[in-house]
Amino acid sequence: MIYGYIRVSTDKQDCANQKLGIEAKAAKLGFCIGKYIEDSGISGVTEPEERALGGMLRRLRPGDVIICSELSRLGRKMFMIMRILEHCIKIGARLYTVKDGYELGDNIQSKVLAFAFGLSAEIERNLIAQRTKEALSALQMRGVKLGRPSGGRNPTHILDGHENLILDMYAAGVSKREIARKIRVSPPTITRFLVSKI
Repeated sequence: MIYGYIRVSTDKQDCANQKLGIEAKAAKLGFCIGKYIEDSGISGVTEPEERALGGMLRRLRPGDVIICSELSRLGRKMFMIMRILEHCIKIGARLYTVKDGYELGDNIQSKVLAFAFGLSAEIERNLIAQRTKEALSALQMRGVKLGRPSGGRNPTHILDGHENLILDMYAAGVSKREIARKIRVSPPTITRFLVSKI
């Protein structure tokens, strides 16, 4: 399947230019777009799983092709884009961009890139885990109670003292569920916090 992926962050933006560029790129490569996947009015910091993009990534099969306007259409965070590209490499799918001329396929550059993605993601996970432990220990030493207080619903101040830690982890690509587990609150609490900050 040849996919064309389009994301516009506001409803006022017109996806026509992206589509024209994708069609031209597909023709140049000798492809014909079989299906367009569109995320309208959705920010690039939104996790792929919460976008139409996530459904497309789950359906990818070896030999499938994705063409999009530029890498930033996939996401606004480096590690998010890296996870998407790594997924494509593992599946055996190819990805092309129109504006920046990026190509991810079955070549030595892509294999080197896959290794770099895996290594950098592992290093980042270890660094995040270490920073999280240190931050939580520091909070506990200062007497900050972690987690949900007993005997009632979450008060609005439950995340006091954790804000920067949450934003750092989210920016580094840690999932909301994992952040919630580390902070010992519910995932919806993390979602509400991020929506208010991003």
